Amino acid sequence: MENVDPVVPESVAASVETTENEKNAEEFGRETLAETSVPQGAANSAGHEMVTSGTDKVPGGEVAVSQSGMPTEAAGSQTETVAGQPEAIQNQPVEYTDLQQITLDPDWEYADHSKINTGAAVLYRTPEECGRKGIIIGVNAGHGTAGGAKVKTLCHPDGSDKTTGGSTAAGATEAAAVSGGMTFQDGTPERTVTLQMAQILRDKLLASGYDVLMLRDGEDVQLDNVARTVICNNVADCHIALHWDSGDGKNYDKGCFYISVPEVLKSMEPVASHWQQHDALGADLVEGLRGQGATIYGKGNMSIDLTQTSYSTIPSVDMELGNAYSDHSDAILDQLAEGLLQGINVYFQQQ
Repeated sequence: MENVDPVVPESVAASVETTENEKNAEEFGRETLAETSVPQGAANSAGHEMVTSGTDKVPGGEVAVSQSGMPTEAAGSQTETVAGQPEAIQNQPVEYTDLQQITLDPDWEYADHSKINTGAAVLYRTPEECGRKGIIIGVNAGHGTAGGAKVKTLCHPDGSDKTTGGSTAAGATEAAAVSGGMTFQDGTPERTVTLQMAQILRDKLLASGYDVLMLRDGEDVQLDNVARTVICNNVADCHIALHWDSGDGKNYDKGCFYISVPEVLKSMEPVASHWQQHDALGADLVEGLRGQGATIYGKGNMSIDLTQTSYSTIPSVDMELGNAYSDHSDAILDQLAEGLLQGINVYFQQQ
């Protein structure tokens, strides 16, 4: 799968240590991680590292040099018109002319809990002529961090035990920094589908006036779940992680749901101050998916203790868009992305 990715200057590849690349590359079956499309710290024309520890949302944060001249036709530009958009900008292609690379600032709250953080997220700003809303959506393509399953991070900021099972058993204090993800019945890795889903959603969001923070915009990014969450906390207005469920024992498409916070965690900070926002966002996303004809699992949510929501200080959800038996064709992913877009629209219209 090859989708539109930011252009990577030659200096990026040179900045990655060869020995580490060769070890990590075994997980993906390629020669080196230097070939990844995700920037790891590019240089601008003055020779300075072209990364930023924040955006306009972060007081005092440096703003990276923009990359320009990258016209790309948005996937959403050929779909039906989006309600509420000015007629003049309907069905127009989006040009990605304003990109920033965002790295983890060690001074941010909870940043010191991250163990894998040499990578960079990519912030896309939609052009002003496309009706920029001034809202940044954090889109997290689940998995896709080589070596992440071998590294452990604290499940909770306070070091307390995990309260439910999942990819990490209840009672554990540490979880995989980034798990490897499951494999679909046709042999496709989950990380490949989550990236494709994220890029389709990115294009629809940009075409609708949202800015988009892509936590992973290529096959691999060296940012663990804590780093991705902390970057979102400080840059984005919400955090939506994209996944397909694994290990459920079902041999059919179970449908979509969001992962809510278990009751026992609702007194732990930062969960206590934000779990209601998480639920509100998740519920709107599920209804958006339902409106597009997607199958919804049960009541649309399941309570699981996740690293993501345990560290989130903004509205944050893990969206499970099916399981190993789900159809992940382009048409279905486009349908799911449209449903997520409609849910995002509803959520922010209410804020």
